[in-house]
Amino acid sequence: MHTISRPRAEDAAAIYELISAYDTSVIGVPDMTPEDVADELAEPGFDLDKDGWLWRDADGLLVGWAWACRKGDSENVDVEVIVRPGVDGVESEGWRLVLERAKQLADEAGHAQATVDVGVYREDDGKRKTAADQGFAAATGFHRMRIDFDGPLEAPAPPPGVSLHTGESEEVRREGHAVHQEGFAEHFGFVKVDYDHWYERRQAQSVNDWSQLTVARLDGEPAAMVHCTNMFLSDEGCGYVATLAVRPQFRGHGLGRFLLRHAFAQDAARGRKGTILHVDSNNTTPALGLYTSAGMRPVLVIDVWRRRL
Repeated sequence: MHTISRPRAEDAAAIYELISAYDTSVIGVPDMTPEDVADELAEPGFDLDKDGWLWRDADGLLVGWAWACRKGDSENVDVEVIVRPGVDGVESEGWRLVLERAKQLADEAGHAQATVDVGVYREDDGKRKTAADQGFAAATGFHRMRIDFDGPLEAPAPPPGVSLHTGESEEVRREGHAVHQEGFAEHFGFVKVDYDHWYERRQAQSVNDWSQLTVARLDGEPAAMVHCTNMFLSDEGCGYVATLAVRPQFRGHGLGRFLLRHAFAQDAARGRKGTILHVDSNNTTPALGLYTSAGMRPVLVIDVWRRRL
């Protein structure tokens, strides 16, 4: 017999323990930190009273966690259902609830359909089967890439006409937002958002550091950006490239490769073991080859399964 309730901020530790147990059963190690979970619960736009559910057994142990979260005002909704290994009687209810909520979220934003995504580790045979049974199909795969450092790295010289500017000022943050929106417009799952929404989401993340946002101007014009965070610092000792974008008209100038090497040098200078990022293997811009040719290697694949309701 299980009891169901809504999540609260103080549930973060129990949710982290549950997710860690599940991740360890699939990939051998936890893949989130307590801070990551706390950030998810505090995500702007995520309604604790409507968008998440917790299941506990008779002893009060958390055995299930499910949520649905819309991207901006779009029809795109991310969902997740996590059940403690060996526990029955929760998963089907969790999927029913998140799919119902996904339809409601899309409807509330004025959309006739919901495009629902769930991330699945490629090693997770059980969840792949469940996703297929729920009407999802594999849509793309995100490779987690990593490079490790032996010591300090020499910072690359900027290409001719390129100047670098960091995100402590609102002017640079607004430029970074504009470059990101334009550079990612054709990427899988991208949803256009205004500056205030973009800023609010990042400002709310405990891993965010605006000094790690760098905008490259070419002849004075914002052309490319890289935004790094501390997401993998506490568990992996690594920096994280959350976003690397080049405006279409400035591609072909080597700006993406330059900013990637710049991020490596910055992380090495901070004493970090390496740098991590995720790349959509189905996107050609930037290509997966950019990262492998820069010395990065794939360490994990997370497939995105998609269903339209």
